[in-house]
Amino acid sequence: MMSLGKQIRTQREQLGLSLEDFAFRVRTGQQTMERIENDEHTPELQTILRISTVLDMPASELLESTNTANESEIDDELNNLIMEVGVKRTKLFLRHVKEFTEDDVLKVMEMLKEIKYKK
Repeated sequence: MMSLGKQIRTQREQLGLSLEDFAFRVRTGQQTMERIENDEHTPELQTILRISTVLDMPASELLESTNTANESEIDDELNNLIMEVGVKRTKLFLRHVKEFTEDDVLKVMEMLKEIKYKK
């Protein structure tokens, strides 16, 4: 599967658009667009929507080929942690944590540290 950046670059080149012209049409900087195409920066949803408009293709089609590859890849560290904690406990934890904000998660982590090190 092709990365998002490579997919964007390929479509842009097929349309014969220079990076400068493409960035202007997407309403972003040329450096930002170059970083996106090099997979050094992940664009926000609004930028993806503008990119898909300029490329004249649905955003879902643009993202479709990249999502399949990313969904099946799990960071090695994450995979090791899942194996260490156990799949069942990991699922239980993740089902509950998805309802929390990032601040909530940080507060819970602090509370867990206090509980563990008070003993």
